[in-house]
Amino acid sequence: MNIGMIGCGWLGKPLAIHLQKEHTITCYSRTQKLQEKELSYVYLPSASHTFWENELFIISISTKDKYLASLKDFLYLIPSSAKIIFTSSTSVYKGLENKVDEESTLVEQSLQKLAEELVLSFGKQALILRLGGLMGEDRIAGKWKSPTPYADGPVNYIHQEDILIIISKFIDKNILQGIYNLVAPEHPLRSSVHKNNAKKLGFEEGVYNRTTGRFVDSNKLIKVLNYDFIHPNPLEFWT
Repeated sequence: MNIGMIGCGWLGKPLAIHLQKEHTITCYSRTQKLQEKELSYVYLPSASHTFWENELFIISISTKDKYLASLKDFLYLIPSSAKIIFTSSTSVYKGLENKVDEESTLVEQSLQKLAEELVLSFGKQALILRLGGLMGEDRIAGKWKSPTPYADGPVNYIHQEDILIIISKFIDKNILQGIYNLVAPEHPLRSSVHKNNAKKLGFEEGVYNRTTGRFVDSNKLIKVLNYDFIHPNPLEFWT
């Protein structure tokens, strides 16, 4: 399949490398320059007209700066015949407690929820993936420049390696519509994860100042893809 990557950052770049084993990848980024030898996909420093001829577009852009305006610009350029995978966030569940899933009624109009609605408003076939806290590689839970107070509660993390494989499986199975949570199935307390990482990796542990109780369910994903997480337990993300 011919796939256009919009956003080639912390997630988009390794995803492009992973997908290029089976697909033809072109990658559009406004800032990144093609210097890495491991990237064999085509890098487009500007929105070349050939880029918009792809069959599938994966949008994974930063929420910083003019996020919604940039997203709208891209959606206008994507042809109506193309399909979209949009990486959203479990931050859409902010304000909810206890167990939440894709059917939960959202209580706040978050930035990510507005982005999801924008994608769907264009009437294109879209798969929306609500990603938990992105972990793996250089992202280590609890490791800050200085110890930081945090709210304790069940974590909703996902390892980068699982994200790459899950998105690849959605494409291979041609499941390119709907909304799915991408979160590791186990939800230890944030304090437990931070304490564990601090002990393993030798950094100072922060302190928690209150407790919350939301955990995001990913059973829909597990059932549809028949997927076994490579990293199901955030306590074991970093060895």
